Amino acid sequence: MTDAMQAGIAIELAGVSVTYAGATSPVLKDVDLTIEEGELVLVVGRTGSGKSTLLGALNGLVPHFTGGELSGSVRVHGRNTRDHRPRDLADLVGVVGQDPLAGFVTDTVEEELAYGMEQLGLAPAVMRKRVEETLDLLGIADLRNAPLTELSGGQQQRVAIGAVLAAHPRVLVLDEPTSALDPTGAEEVLAAITRLVHDVAITVVIAEHRVERVLAYADRLVHVVDGRVESGLPAEVMVSSTIAPPVVELARWAGWSPLPMSVRDGWRAAAPLRAQLVEEAAQQPSRHPGDGFETGRAGLPQPAADAAALTARKLSVRHGDLVAVREVGLAVRAGEITALMGRNGSGKSSLLWALQGSGTRATGTVEIGGADPRDLAPGLRRTRIGLVPQTPSDLLYLPTVAGECAQADRESGLGPGSCRQLLDRIVPGVADDLHPRDLSEGQRLGLVLAIQLTADPQVLLLDEPTRGLDYQAKSALSAVLHALADRGRAILLSTHDVEFVAEASDRVLVMADGEFVADGPTAEVLTASPAFAPQVAKVLGHGLLTVADAAARFGDQA
Repeated sequence: MTDAMQAGIAIELAGVSVTYAGATSPVLKDVDLTIEEGELVLVVGRTGSGKSTLLGALNGLVPHFTGGELSGSVRVHGRNTRDHRPRDLADLVGVVGQDPLAGFVTDTVEEELAYGMEQLGLAPAVMRKRVEETLDLLGIADLRNAPLTELSGGQQQRVAIGAVLAAHPRVLVLDEPTSALDPTGAEEVLAAITRLVHDVAITVVIAEHRVERVLAYADRLVHVVDGRVESGLPAEVMVSSTIAPPVVELARWAGWSPLPMSVRDGWRAAAPLRAQLVEEAAQQPSRHPGDGFETGRAGLPQPAADAAALTARKLSVRHGDLVAVREVGLAVRAGEITALMGRNGSGKSSLLWALQGSGTRATGTVEIGGADPRDLAPGLRRTRIGLVPQTPSDLLYLPTVAGECAQADRESGLGPGSCRQLLDRIVPGVADDLHPRDLSEGQRLGLVLAIQLTADPQVLLLDEPTRGLDYQAKSALSAVLHALADRGRAILLSTHDVEFVAEASDRVLVMADGEFVADGPTAEVLTASPAFAPQVAKVLGHGLLTVADAAARFGDQA
């Protein structure tokens, strides 16, 4: 047994630098990091900072499959990844990537859960027991025989995690594990992972942009900035971290110390602010429920009902025997940002594709500018209605970022650099000569967003537009969407990101089982349910959704 194993060290990086072919500087620079057995480590950093490369180095994907040069050493339970390829570490390290569908190798949920154990040569009886345990652990027993390609993005993510967990690895590496999950589903998955950490001392390393979901569970924080790594206790690292969830940003603004790592801690620290809000409310005239929520973004009046840019009537979508959307009616209004929310599998993506015209439609009509989108020629449709899908790489086909941007400029009749300017606003610093497949998930999403926005469609549909984006990139995206809405464009975005909805949207629609179950102003809908409430709303209440809301309400009084 090695000294590292005797000391209870699960992962040890010593002087690790990674430089990809053709790059002028390393992605990771002189990283020294030790992770102990049974730790839950959260990795944070800006989009493209090197987090995915760091995770890939933990099971040998970097450099054995990605190429490039790795200097220094990476040891996992004593095995050096330089000498052991990913298949040689499969019994130790389980990895779930950002794109679950790309990692599937079978056809159904049950087959996928069993596949990894088959490769490890486990006995059939052991495999059967572990499959059942995993189905129950992640709440996907009802999907046992479901085809993987017919699952929602969130359901696919749960299956991908389950397929790794079933093999009982000693180290679990997760890249954006909750990005496609609804708030309740994310809590269930994180609770299951936490049980594994505390009950069987599995080591978990998570890279996640939705830090608000994971921070309270983390034992240690690893902050990646331009390829360099800072590691320490979460409350210590968060003092200067470039990435921070709303509850931490609120604490920084209010001057709380120590910084809260959870809503519970923030609630306790915010008691004086809530008392002030209660006192102010007592001095105001009584309000009816919903008062104060009738205005949209920036206090502007909500658009009139007849300002609809897109209208759907009795719209239904079927996938075989499954009814994904049930005769819904919808008006997406010009000048308004509407968020479409709901649990995984509620029909959100099916609705967006049907509205855009490329998806199947069992019944109903869709109208935009007096025409049905599915009857429009592709070039004309692109200027009327644009869709950014959950898998943005589906829309990328040229070998360089510069090529994709130039093509978008030509198709939209704009001058050179128009698409590039949009890309720099959303995700700055993406090199022109990179191949889109070499970008991080967030960078690819930013590129597709820029391409679609270059066409300046009258209606813009976005399916999970914040996956892989850090808080700064999401704020930039919010500003871009607000500018579009101010120019009379209509925006409908499907998302599980309640913090982004709180910042960006005017109106929220909630879907369940293919139907709308809620429709109203953002503050009203988000605060009506603990599952959808953003962190600031949970901490302060009184209709405040974001740190900006709190700053505007209190000014310099905090």
